[in-house]
Amino acid sequence: MLQARNPTGTIPTRMHTFLRENARWIGAGFLLTFASAFGQTWFIALFAGAIKAEHGLTDGSWGTLYTIATLSAAGLMFWRGSMADTMRLAHLAPLTAGIFALAAIGMAAAQSIWMLGICVFLLRFCGQGMFSHIAMTAMGRWFQARRGQAVALANLGHPAGEIAVPFVAVLAAASLGWRPTWIGVALVLVLAIAPALWALLREERAPRGRHETALRPGLHGREWQRGDAVRHWLLPALLPVLLTPGFIATVAFFHQSHIAAVKGWTLVEMAPAYSAFATTTVVSALAAGWAADRFGPQRLLPVFLLPMGIGIALVYPAEQVTAWYAALGVIGITQGTASALWGVLLPQVYGTRHLGAIRSLATTIMVVSTAIGPGITGVLIDLGIGFPTQSLFMGAWCLALSAACLLISVRLTHELARSWRAMDAEGPA
Repeated sequence: MLQARNPTGTIPTRMHTFLRENARWIGAGFLLTFASAFGQTWFIALFAGAIKAEHGLTDGSWGTLYTIATLSAAGLMFWRGSMADTMRLAHLAPLTAGIFALAAIGMAAAQSIWMLGICVFLLRFCGQGMFSHIAMTAMGRWFQARRGQAVALANLGHPAGEIAVPFVAVLAAASLGWRPTWIGVALVLVLAIAPALWALLREERAPRGRHETALRPGLHGREWQRGDAVRHWLLPALLPVLLTPGFIATVAFFHQSHIAAVKGWTLVEMAPAYSAFATTTVVSALAAGWAADRFGPQRLLPVFLLPMGIGIALVYPAEQVTAWYAALGVIGITQGTASALWGVLLPQVYGTRHLGAIRSLATTIMVVSTAIGPGITGVLIDLGIGFPTQSLFMGAWCLALSAACLLISVRLTHELARSWRAMDAEGPA
């Protein structure tokens, strides 16, 4: 059976030792994913009412502006994401934080639609795009035998941000106003996040352990470039799988007001679902990281979309608001698993030398999914197809993709096994 070899000892002891020895690098990844909150849809949406009122935007015009800005950020991500391969991360991460802070200042100062659009574009590029991209590229490059656990721990910054940041932001906006709150975001990025990232990232980690004396190549002993990955069968096969989690999770949050109106719930009643989502994301990320190291990340492919399919389908028959908690909680299982899965699978298949370029393509696809989701589902709602009805089709889509992923997993497992046997037979270079 294809699996990673773990050190001996109890799981709690190994984890404690692993964290103690790698605190600075895991901490850098966690800080990057945590600070990405300021560019995520759910954070920007906290200010949507004030932004629309200030700039005279309707729901449709605000949604269009947001989609265009996010798609533009995805394009820049595809073009410049390879900087993670060519620049030291100790320089790239603080530089990105500085641009991030300028975007936050722009949000506070914007007086025109054009300036607002540029600022949203930069928030999406730096937050959802580059910060998460840098974190996962670093974890994929710096860890190998316990890459899954490193990825899972670094990704805990996402749910930590979802739990902590909204409360503070809402309090700040209520007491200071929404524009000063964005100034506060800029100050946090410049005075706290950027210096901390420089301090944590200035010493890069060399992979250690069996087969870790050098950067291990991917399939067939190659260090794949982005063009090679695009032409390889796996990445095109995974395209709908990469698109689906971001699409469904984004639209579930984006259309909460519509769901509340259809179901007769209130947004206040629905709010605890955030905690359910964050909790299951954390637990599943840690479990998936361990499973990816133990059994191989490709073995998670056939099962990781099933919880999301079940969760989103629950929206259709739901009558009590507690069903909404269950729905988002189950969706969170897929989100947490996906964060660990992609962080381990891509470097395993394509190697680490050009990981930044390849991850930028995957990140671009995921950002595109979050951009097109609200637009497509919004048009369907306008056409009379409510989101609860749409949720049934999304659930069926996840089930069909899971069946397809079983075939992908089987083929990839055999290909990886052949590749690793060949490399082991050749021995060290």
